[in-house]
Order: sequence, then structure tokens, then C-alpha cells
Amino acid sequence: MKILIDENLPRKLAAHLEGHECRTVVECGWSGKKNGELLALADSLFDVLLTLDKNLPYQQNLDSVRIAVLILHAYSNRIPDLLPLLPECLATLATIQPRQVVRIGIVPSR
Repeated sequence: MKILIDENLPRKLAAHLEGHECRTVVECGWSGKKNGELLALADSLFDVLLTLDKNLPYQQNLDSVRIAVLILHAYSNRIPDLLPLLPECLATLATIQPRQVVRIGIVPSR
């Protein structure tokens, strides 16, 4: 699976997504792109956009792209806060379909 890691996630997350081809928005030279433009650029090159942006499905028309979106819900974008989500993330990546939006990780109140 080809995964684009959004710039709101650490690039070191790619090392934990074993078995997948990962690139970051920064590596692709797409830093600062608005979500619509980013989705259009990534659509033919990647299978999944991995992001923390909970509002993306409400702000963008995802019917016009085939890329799937996997939204992580965590306390922060730090690796220690993201690692507990990785088993569910990897399981979801094994089954996610084009155009699908999946949210994982529920952040309970502290």
C-alpha cells in the first residue's frame, strides 16, 4: 500500500508502518498545500492519506478522488501518543478501500 503521511504527523511514523511504501507531504514537496490541492496531487500516486485532520472529510468533496483517508485521533502528533494506534492502523490499512474514510483511536478525556 502506498501511504502519504500528512505534514501534521511526524515523518518517523513511516518506520512503524512496516510492509507499506510511505512518503511524507514534505518529501513530495507539497508542504503548505491546501487539502483539496493535496488530495488532487496525491490521488493518482497514493492509496491512502494518513492524517490527524478530523475535519478533512467535512471540508473536501472526497467523492471526486479515489484515495482513501485514514484519520488518527490521538492526544498529540508525538510518536509516543501515536504508537498505541499502530495495531489498529495496520489492520485498517489491510482492508481500507478506495474513497473510504476511516477514523481510528478515540481520545478519552484526561
